[in-house]
Amino acid sequence: MSLPKVLDKIDAGLDASIERLMNFMRIPSISTDPAYDADVERAADWLVENLKSIGVTAEKRTTPGHPMIVGKIGEELDDKTPHVLFYGHYDVQPVDPLDQWKSAPFDPQIVDSAHGKVIRGRGSADDKGQLMTFVEACRAWKAVTGTLPCRITFFFEGEEESGSPSLVPFLRENKDELQADIALVCDTTMVSRGVPSVSTQLRGMLKDEFTLIGPSIDLHSGLYGGPALNPLREISRIIASFHDPETGKVTIDGFYDGVKEVPADQLRQWNDSGFDEDVFLGDVGYSQRHGEEGYSTLEQLWARPTLEINGLWGGYNGAGSKTVIPSEAHCKLTCRLVGDQDPAALRKALRAHVEARLGPDLKIRWENDLSGSGASVMNLERTEYEAARGALSDEWGREAVFSGMGGSIPVVGFFKSELDLDSMLVGFANDDDAMHSPNEKYDLESFHKGTRSWARILDALATH
Repeated sequence: MSLPKVLDKIDAGLDASIERLMNFMRIPSISTDPAYDADVERAADWLVENLKSIGVTAEKRTTPGHPMIVGKIGEELDDKTPHVLFYGHYDVQPVDPLDQWKSAPFDPQIVDSAHGKVIRGRGSADDKGQLMTFVEACRAWKAVTGTLPCRITFFFEGEEESGSPSLVPFLRENKDELQADIALVCDTTMVSRGVPSVSTQLRGMLKDEFTLIGPSIDLHSGLYGGPALNPLREISRIIASFHDPETGKVTIDGFYDGVKEVPADQLRQWNDSGFDEDVFLGDVGYSQRHGEEGYSTLEQLWARPTLEINGLWGGYNGAGSKTVIPSEAHCKLTCRLVGDQDPAALRKALRAHVEARLGPDLKIRWENDLSGSGASVMNLERTEYEAARGALSDEWGREAVFSGMGGSIPVVGFFKSELDLDSMLVGFANDDDAMHSPNEKYDLESFHKGTRSWARILDALATH
């Protein structure tokens, strides 16, 4: 049996694995800033050479933006050997505000923290450290056995932090080459520290924006105050109608169509995950949860839909006072979607709810170039998910959890819509890793045990 030797190889080579990661992190591959275009290109070249060093046939592919990387290994294996597509991204966020960093963002350091040693530097958790856990697991397998237990297609992009504009066209143009049995996505977190997770559901997103229009111009509140309709007051009334003040439920007709209750065993896993909602809420200044009545924080984050007001403005916002009744009031909002909620149907219901509450002399203008995407819910009847959960449980010494995610990872939906490919999301970041913020870090335990975890998952997928 090769797995114990592979795990020993990972342990023995940990220092070298960390140094490879830190070399990767030293490249400032900021995809959003054209000043770093050459560095993004350099990071792509570094990654191609790193993959080649373990026998992967890897290439840098040109796009209208930053390069994609495609690599393959194990093509000589039998067609019955599982074939996985592993996805990650090699670009990173900007580092501003620079003065809040404790060390240079692209000079990675191993430092002590309250939870042990961490690698501090931009890209440590998002996503270079996560990406390299998988690559290093493959390196160990290749060193010990000369091959891999699965056929693997590596797919890395350099535009994830800038909206992935080249992703969908690339998927369409290279659909046949990117076919696999299942996609593995590493750009995610554990449910809580030391509790490994397989994310099996992602909330979708609906964005909308509207403007209420009252008088034809801003009015003097002394001359018109009283008889004049005030769009800010009207928009406040309409927004207040979105939620039941007693239960927190959204009151829009049909809003909960397609929402499903969490299966009992999955709810048990969440309840036993070690997640501390008091700490989670207390860290941002809350003394209690404020969402939909009757549901825990994790249920609200992962399995319940929301309607949130993201921006509300109108009238005068400068210093001092300006006594006007504004001509317009504006609102930006988003809905997080779960289950089988239909973004198009929900947009129609939302707009009908608002328009039914318009009073005389009040007009509305909707923005029409806003996106909507449904939730991603994985098919847990596929045996790969339970195999991976078992492998994670063995490595971390406690039951791994089928978790959800409150946010959205667009690539998962694109893999399904463009490649008809289910995804399995496994990552080892923690909530305190400061991704997108100064002093981003990745626990050494996450890197080490994450590498061991991927070695176990590849073995489990090959033998399940």
